[in-house]
Amino acid sequence: MSSEPVWEDSFVAAANDGRKPAGVTWESWVDRQIAEGIRDGQFDNLPGLGKPLPGLSAVHDDDWWLKAKLRDERLSYLPPTLRIRKEAQEAREAVAAAHNELTVRRILDELNAKIRDINRLGAEGPPSSMMPLETEAIVAAWRAAWQSS
Repeated sequence: MSSEPVWEDSFVAAANDGRKPAGVTWESWVDRQIAEGIRDGQFDNLPGLGKPLPGLSAVHDDDWWLKAKLRDERLSYLPPTLRIRKEAQEAREAVAAAHNELTVRRILDELNAKIRDINRLGAEGPPSSMMPLETEAIVAAWRAAWQSS
């Protein structure tokens, strides 16, 4: 009698299309895939080989994975009333880097629409104290800065 599992043929057939074979437990199927990966060298030279796992010495936090994902993707969660302040700062930077007046106006119009929505709808978080930006004044300042450079 062979030492191979009885489901060998169904495993090979299912492995070709990536599905778990019928009659095989998930644990057996996963263990088999790992063993084959080790045998085939698929785990050799992975990034971080021989290095300690990051964050092992940190204080345990149930949301560690979520915070790591947000950090890795350079995302953040702020309530809308605080997020709009961050977006206003980013809009000011985008206006300074803009190359034409149409782009400046589009940036300001989009930001002002968001500010009006937050003020009108009463979003979650601390109350919003932001007023829409003065488009004409900002465009005039941008135009003056653009012409002087």
